[in-house]
Amino acid sequence: MEAARGPLFPRPAQGNPDRMDWLKILHILCVMGWMTSIFAVPRAIIYWKRDFIASGRQGPLGDLTYRLYRFSAGLAVIAVLSGLWLGWAVWSFAPWVHVKLTLVAALAGHYVFRESDLYLRIFNEVSVLGAIAILWVVVAKPF
Repeated sequence: MEAARGPLFPRPAQGNPDRMDWLKILHILCVMGWMTSIFAVPRAIIYWKRDFIASGRQGPLGDLTYRLYRFSAGLAVIAVLSGLWLGWAVWSFAPWVHVKLTLVAALAGHYVFRESDLYLRIFNEVSVLGAIAILWVVVAKPF
């Protein structure tokens, strides 16, 4: 028996990308939020640690950093799930989608970071390179 189909679950070969615009918008929005935190949280942790060393207590910056990290993790989950859905329903898991998913997995793994200042500074730079690589694969679709 075949699964239900319709505007939310089109067949991969027959999927109408116009019907998936809302999902693309959700995906891009969540990716933007996740990437913002990937660039902001490591710096916030550096400043939070410096503040903690100077004052001996966790101030509001620590709470804000924790909340931002937790919120962005939720955005990352939504971005990955909507990206998988788009990869299946719109692009039928074309080879470039596999490359993108591999790069996203590497970036997600990179997001579980240690807390040394040097590591967090390098983390920021590598994150930018990872984001550029993902964008290139999505825009150029080289495979």
